[in-house]
Amino acid sequence: MSVTTTDAQMTLNSRSRALLAVAAATLSLAGVSTLASADGKDSPSVQAAAAEQPGYAVETFDYPGADRIAAEQGITLRRGDGHIVLAECDDSSPMIKVWTRKSAAGRFCFRSTASTGSLTLEVPDVYAIETVQRAVHAELEAEGKSVEVDVKKDEFKGVGEGVGDAPTVLLELRVTG
Repeated sequence: MSVTTTDAQMTLNSRSRALLAVAAATLSLAGVSTLASADGKDSPSVQAAAAEQPGYAVETFDYPGADRIAAEQGITLRRGDGHIVLAECDDSSPMIKVWTRKSAAGRFCFRSTASTGSLTLEVPDVYAIETVQRAVHAELEAEGKSVEVDVKKDEFKGVGEGVGDAPTVLLELRVTG
């Protein structure tokens, strides 16, 4: 007697094997993912990466290199928004020139990088402020009294000793346009 397999039996065996293979693969993957998270602990590499995160940056607006500038040039640059920066004196624009008796060159120059900006500073013995392409509001102090001056765009304006007053200290520059 010969044993013959019918088409129906072969199809059933093929389906059973395929179904068994899929079930085994699914159980295998589920076991791996369960093992990976079963202990609830981060791996050492994850812990190291978390420990190396940088701290928060806090902007104080202090002028960078102010101590060096004070030692080298005799002026104090306190803080600002970064739109008025100490620069080489030249005819490039926009430029703010602060004329003083306390500089070998007779002046300190600041470049304006935007149409508005502020810088608190101390420049002694200021007698004039000159602007190139920017209007400036300046706050000065003479004999303990506060003095405010507006200097129009492209203007040279005497202040303090430059107009017959007492020696003047420039305390703040604000670009106004």
